[in-house]
Amino acid sequence: MKRIRTGDEVIVISGKSENKGRRGRVTSVCEEYVTVEGVNFISKHVKPNRQLQTEGNIVRKEAPIHISNVMIFNPETNRGDRVGFKIEEGKKFRIYKSTGLRID
Repeated sequence: MKRIRTGDEVIVISGKSENKGRRGRVTSVCEEYVTVEGVNFISKHVKPNRQLQTEGNIVRKEAPIHISNVMIFNPETNRGDRVGFKIEEGKKFRIYKSTGLRID
């Protein structure tokens, strides 16, 4: 079971100064990297392509962030929080470490 999943709200704790402290939803999780909505934009230069009849331009897109640079956002404390696991009645689920509440 992964600590951070698609759809979780996370807060960026380290990295570029423009991204620190920003919150957003996780759009994808790949191995050790997560892509967060509205965070860590990069500029990609696109060449023109005559066959596809597209013009060259600069495209801004979201880049992945290492999973160690984000924490799950706890709405009760309004801070980032660590994730723990608990097993009850044979089912394993995630909890916030500081409060012990389940993460839905």
